[in-house]
Amino acid sequence: MTVIHHLRVHRSDENLAREGQLAWHIAEVAADPVEVDADVVDMIINRVIDNAAVAAASLTRSPVSAARQQALDHAVSVGGEGATIFGCALERRTSPEWAAWANGVAVRELDYHDTFLAADYSHPGDNIPPILAVAQHVGADGAALVRGLATGYEIQIDLVRAICLHKHKIDHVAHLGPSAAAGIGTLLGLDVETIYQAVGQALHTTTATRQSRKGEISTWKAHAPAFAGKLAVEAVDRAMRGETSPSPIYEGEDGVIAWMLDGPDASYDVPLPGAGEAKRGILDSYTKEHSAEYQAQAWIDLARKLHGEHPEVVDPSNVESIVLHTSHHTHYVIGSGANDPQKYDPKASRETLDHSIPYIFAVALQDGGWHHVQSYAPERAGREDTVALWQKITTAEDAEWTRRYHSDDPNEKAFGGRVVITLTDGTVIEDEIAVADAHPLGARPFAREDYIRKFRILAEPVLSTDEIERFLGLAERLPELTAEEVQQLNIVAEFGVLAAAPAPKGLF
Repeated sequence: MTVIHHLRVHRSDENLAREGQLAWHIAEVAADPVEVDADVVDMIINRVIDNAAVAAASLTRSPVSAARQQALDHAVSVGGEGATIFGCALERRTSPEWAAWANGVAVRELDYHDTFLAADYSHPGDNIPPILAVAQHVGADGAALVRGLATGYEIQIDLVRAICLHKHKIDHVAHLGPSAAAGIGTLLGLDVETIYQAVGQALHTTTATRQSRKGEISTWKAHAPAFAGKLAVEAVDRAMRGETSPSPIYEGEDGVIAWMLDGPDASYDVPLPGAGEAKRGILDSYTKEHSAEYQAQAWIDLARKLHGEHPEVVDPSNVESIVLHTSHHTHYVIGSGANDPQKYDPKASRETLDHSIPYIFAVALQDGGWHHVQSYAPERAGREDTVALWQKITTAEDAEWTRRYHSDDPNEKAFGGRVVITLTDGTVIEDEIAVADAHPLGARPFAREDYIRKFRILAEPVLSTDEIERFLGLAERLPELTAEEVQQLNIVAEFGVLAAAPAPKGLF
């Protein structure tokens, strides 16, 4: 059964034993050889397909090209076969930490893969690039890869359930460093002591401020999780060499909780699987049908519905105001409560528009849908009638939607809200939505065929038909793959696609 680890700050003279530390318990979970349940295996396959889909769609974007070029400029490390890079030929490999970097950026760039939201936020699919890269480098088979990915998802989701980072303006990838290190530990069959040291270093080196998600959002937003994955690989390498890390990293009087989170009097209760308990955390996560911040998913679906039912609302001259009554997070992070003028700027970056629910709702309301490229195009953002409608949309925190957002009951947890549209003739239109249509409790929950369809749509512009089928054939047999087949678990772009992408030069 699930074990609740009570986490608090300890003075140095209390001499907290490592066996009582959260990092040690994480390592114990990672080292537990428990089998992976069949439904968890199926979902891991879905997410491997999902990651490849969104990576394919981002191959020619500048941040992805820059990260890919950095990886290509690094030779394969000695002692292994190296790892593949999204888009590149299978034989073109790099050192695993650089593959984790390049592939992590490709996966996160469009903000279009899976999500889990609780006390904090996460995209647990960010665990896949570093764990897969190490699997390819060391020659692990598909069964080992599945076990590693189950751990990565489990640890990140368990940390996100319990420890809020954003309240203290710490970027949520601080939960990713430890989870990726733990997942790699499971993959490699490392002992508890080694994984413990890797988790400590991975956390210590991946805490950063949330300024990367504030104001004019830069391209670092896509690089941040990739950096955490890269550091996790390096942390495992260092720990395997017998080196130690800051301890106790969470509980120390100069540690993460005392100085970065709730302070010296703080405590948290972190749920972790008990010995012999299956790792099922991935089943509580959900992917995105639309390329936008997760809190926007349900609002896009509601806007799509209103577009069909009330076509008059697409014309700003008919609209007096639109208020989205929603959770604290949606209001203050991607809504008008953030007080970021950039969220209403037609010339804002794609990364900023992705975090502007007033913009997203306006475009989805007018277009009756959402497109991962066209909906963010400068000409779309600058369209006069869109700007006029956009400026009339605000958000407001609603206590009930905030409560549901933080609910521990999956049947009650909600990420949407209620919209009130006031027309210039005095008519008021109200509607609400709790979860996105693609959510497990939504109108059209995503299943394997939906993941495959998403992959085909996003991959067809850059991959050949044969390559699409080759990758899907491998991914759907994931737990049965040989080590050689795991090394082929990559997507190879059609000839000329990468040549047309930017190829910036840097130091390397």
